[in-house]
Amino acid sequence: MYAVCHNGTEQAKSALAAVLGTHPQAVEPLLHLIVEARATLDQFVDLVGRTCLESVLRLSAAELAGEPQPGLAGGEVQWHGRQGGVVTLGTQKVRVTKPRRRKRGGGEGAEVAIPAYAAMQEEDGLRTKLAAILLRGVSTRDYAEVVPEMAESCGVSRSAVSRQFIEASEEALRSLCERRFDETEFLLLYIDGVHVGGHQAIVVVGVDREGYKHVLGLAEGATENAVVVKGLLQDLVERGLSSERPYLFIIDGSKALRAGLTAVFGSVCPVQRCRQHKVENVPGYLPQELQGEVKAVMRGAYRLSAAEGMGRLKKQAEWLERECPAAAASLREGLEETFTINALGLPPTLRRCLATTNLVESPHAGMRQRTGRVKRWQDGAMVLRWLAAGYLETEKSFRRIMGYQHLWVPEAKLREIQELRAERDGVPRLSEKSSQNLTPAAA
Repeated sequence: MYAVCHNGTEQAKSALAAVLGTHPQAVEPLLHLIVEARATLDQFVDLVGRTCLESVLRLSAAELAGEPQPGLAGGEVQWHGRQGGVVTLGTQKVRVTKPRRRKRGGGEGAEVAIPAYAAMQEEDGLRTKLAAILLRGVSTRDYAEVVPEMAESCGVSRSAVSRQFIEASEEALRSLCERRFDETEFLLLYIDGVHVGGHQAIVVVGVDREGYKHVLGLAEGATENAVVVKGLLQDLVERGLSSERPYLFIIDGSKALRAGLTAVFGSVCPVQRCRQHKVENVPGYLPQELQGEVKAVMRGAYRLSAAEGMGRLKKQAEWLERECPAAAASLREGLEETFTINALGLPPTLRRCLATTNLVESPHAGMRQRTGRVKRWQDGAMVLRWLAAGYLETEKSFRRIMGYQHLWVPEAKLREIQELRAERDGVPRLSEKSSQNLTPAAA
């Protein structure tokens, strides 16, 4: 599509240049206008652009009505003077003068539309550019101040800007919620919650086998809400994410989130709980003088092997039991799943981004940057629209995860888990060759 449009544009530019080259007298008035400094370059472009637009409208009218013939009645479709109109140009709307055509005899329904004028009123391009401007921190109130000024511009009102963005963000949310994953092989799934304007939402970001990140899904609700979590995960499965294929899930410490994963993907799926959440939560039960020491012990243990590290933290929990039972219980809760990446034997280059849900913080930060000017969140629907638009805009600048060169290691580990699951269920063990060619459909 782009190649066709690009070639068509280049052909039109060449044809226009050829016409102006063979008729230099048509350009002379414009040349004098610039040289004699009677117009700025912006005014010059405005004048030429508007003249071209109105010439195109006249040519479009002539295609059906023919050229006007003074003194002659004409055909079935006749010229009927001129009238003002408005077309969409870039980031604003511009007034033009367009010809009118009417059917012979007049009456209701006699007005004949000009095809080029209808095409120039399409607002898809305006909506896209307007949304991009708002997502870069410009408020609806200030929109008119950042677009280029043009003579005869009728502008875009604050309410019109808001209405256009609502349509654009609704389209973004619909696009995000309808994405298919049948052709993409994911290895890692990050699930995290975000708070916006008094509302909570859950975001799922997937990492494919090449290390590229994708925003997969979005739902209003908290990670502590098992119904919302399960519904979001089931929706991802319906859109092509295989529930039979194992993934490495990186989540916070929510029990409801863990229960939702078990319900949809089974109890065998490997889960890495966010260590950052654990390191912050456990000391929260302790007096100030003990918090730094416990944090240091926990961070040191996470650098050890799974067995040694868990042994150290279990001893730490025994010591905390005497000082603060609540902190000990928090440390023991989900302890094994904070060492999943150690147990899988993943290289240090990958552990850094797989140990926490911080990878999702990049989309969160991009979304907050683009929604920071919003002061009044009306409802959950508005939150989801803005989040979808913000995440999709941020996704354009996503990079590969750190250590993506070593993703073959967790891929091999996940393949082993799938083979063990197949043996447990009585399915013949996959050969090495067939497992290497494994696809979500085959799983």
